[in-house]
Amino acid sequence: MIGLLAILLIVSDHPFPPPAEPDRETRTAVVALGDSTMSGEGAGSYEPGTNGEDGGNWCHRSTVASITKTRIEADQKINLACSGANSDKLRNEQLPQLRRIAGSNRITAVVVAIGANDDPRFSEILNKCFEAWGRRNDCTSSVAPEWTKRVRRMIPKVENTLNAIRQTMRDSNYLDSDYQLVVQSYAAPVTPKMPRSLQNLSGCPLRSTDLEWVVEEAVPELSNGLRTAADKVNARFLDLSRAGEGHEACAGKPETEWFTRLTVDWDGLRNEKRSSHALQESFHPNALGHEQIGRCLTEFLATDERDGACVPRLDGTLGLTTEN
Repeated sequence: MIGLLAILLIVSDHPFPPPAEPDRETRTAVVALGDSTMSGEGAGSYEPGTNGEDGGNWCHRSTVASITKTRIEADQKINLACSGANSDKLRNEQLPQLRRIAGSNRITAVVVAIGANDDPRFSEILNKCFEAWGRRNDCTSSVAPEWTKRVRRMIPKVENTLNAIRQTMRDSNYLDSDYQLVVQSYAAPVTPKMPRSLQNLSGCPLRSTDLEWVVEEAVPELSNGLRTAADKVNARFLDLSRAGEGHEACAGKPETEWFTRLTVDWDGLRNEKRSSHALQESFHPNALGHEQIGRCLTEFLATDERDGACVPRLDGTLGLTTEN
């Protein structure tokens, strides 16, 4: 036995092959990238380290976000999205993580929600509408005239980000056809049809006339802009602009609503380091909303359709339609 070992050492510096690296083909993953609507903002149950514990990470990445609720065959459902992310932050902070995951897993789908925090600054507009309610004024007279320009400026930024995702995957030896790239749009979180009794600080302090513009013009135009960006990089597009109909915040009973009403972190409000994030969860999909979006996303990923839309069904669930 000693003689055999000596012979092996003479003929090779490495007589025994090193342990084989795990084959990425044996592990599949679906990855979510983007902002608060993808991270799980408003759904609670945030991953440790993403709820401002260290004073810097407020991604509010939820364990019950829509990506985790998809019913698809994948060994891992990985959420890299972060509340507040815009296109630049996605490229700089999330793509390096995507690259690492792509090297050790076979990614079958990348789902992206980005754009609202670029030029449209959608959450900022809702904040202005909130402030206008307090002043008994409107917000649309100041934001509506420039909305189309904001959306147009957003489109190339989202397109560049989607191209960067494509390049990251190519650098990891993926063909574009090896995985699905899905761009997801945004739902209107509040309805102008809410009862007047809920248009206050205990519900949704927003004016009906402002919300009519949000629902009928702003959200559809934002979705069309994102569809344009998706088309330019040959990505699939899932339209959520009508996803909340009848289930918006303050639409009726809280147990049937898919979006958070005005939500205040009272403990955080008393903490200087957390106070600026005390309203962060307001007007985002709640846990039930993420479950429903995950249901529709599941249906979309199972089809070959280029475009789809999530719309509420008569049975109270959110389902997929591929009709234009």
